[in-house]
Amino acid sequence: MQLQIKTLILLFALILTACAGAAPSKGEVILYVVAPLSGWQANGGQTVVGGARTLAEQLNRQGGLLGYKVHVVALDDQADSDVAVEKAKEIANAIKQGKRVIGVIGHLNSGQTLAAMQIYKDLPLVVITPTASEVSLTKQGYRNFFRVNATDAAQGPALARFIVEQLGGKRIVVVHADNEYGNGLRDQIVRAFQSLGVTPVAIVKIPEAQTTYAKFIAPIKDAQPDVIFLAGYETEGMILLPELRDAGITAKFVCSDGCFNSTYVDEAAPASEGTYVGAITPDPKIVADKNWWNEYQKVEARNPDTYSVPGYAAAAVLAEGIKKANTFDAARVADAIRALDFTTLIGRVTYDSNGDLKEQRVYVFQVKDGAFVQVYPR
Repeated sequence: MQLQIKTLILLFALILTACAGAAPSKGEVILYVVAPLSGWQANGGQTVVGGARTLAEQLNRQGGLLGYKVHVVALDDQADSDVAVEKAKEIANAIKQGKRVIGVIGHLNSGQTLAAMQIYKDLPLVVITPTASEVSLTKQGYRNFFRVNATDAAQGPALARFIVEQLGGKRIVVVHADNEYGNGLRDQIVRAFQSLGVTPVAIVKIPEAQTTYAKFIAPIKDAQPDVIFLAGYETEGMILLPELRDAGITAKFVCSDGCFNSTYVDEAAPASEGTYVGAITPDPKIVADKNWWNEYQKVEARNPDTYSVPGYAAAAVLAEGIKKANTFDAARVADAIRALDFTTLIGRVTYDSNGDLKEQRVYVFQVKDGAFVQVYPR
């Protein structure tokens, strides 16, 4: 009887091992994640890293990628384009040293992505941004660049319709950060407003990441807006919004996807309560189940945040491309990614020839009781 029990235990253990997949045995491949990991935008970058690490952990439990263990290396671009280029050169040097680099997840912001792609475009790797939305990024002829997020060409019209049709905006002030992201989204949403028969009463350009925007409050107030739209990041939103409220400006406030993170909500509180934020990727509370949350928490020892999902999805797209191509050769992996048709946490993934999603989804959230609540689509 004891022998039979021991035999059953051994068989059960073998079954569990088979279900988990054989351990990676061929060596290690490196997946770089490059995003701001320090400073005001650190939370956003860190959640991207958490998503990528969660996917890598799942892959490694199942035998890795083509038998190789996936090692995620996070690099801090500090939301600075010069630093982003330095990190891209660091990755280029790693490849020259013979390290097996399969790809880059990054960068978080459009400006840093555009700067770093001047290096990446000539490297034998695939780059997938989780969040960079400036339209021209995929118009440069890159063959190794993809997104898992909607672009500003989708975000601008969607937010314009929401502001005009849902919020009843008539006197709209567009405020935008003076960077690649803010300038590009300004153009997209202004055109979208005009197509709806609404011309913004003022367009106000502000420098990025300042400690005060006091000198810009007067022209915004003079325009007597009923809605203020900000094309910027939380670094602008969390400073500008409280100053608007302190100045007695009660207009509805809508921020673009750059404010879709908990830092905006917390740092701008209580002014952030009731405001609206666009998003070009979904909320993990809606699209991820309990098991995924538990796996994420084991890797990161924290809850997922808004950019955990695109970080995870970007790594999933790269992994799926490698599996389909059955090689780490970057050109063949890129071709395989263009031919993908599969579902991950961001939804269905199919690509056009430029590396943009064919199905681009835009969401709107409202801050209620200190948390994001999806209000569009319902």
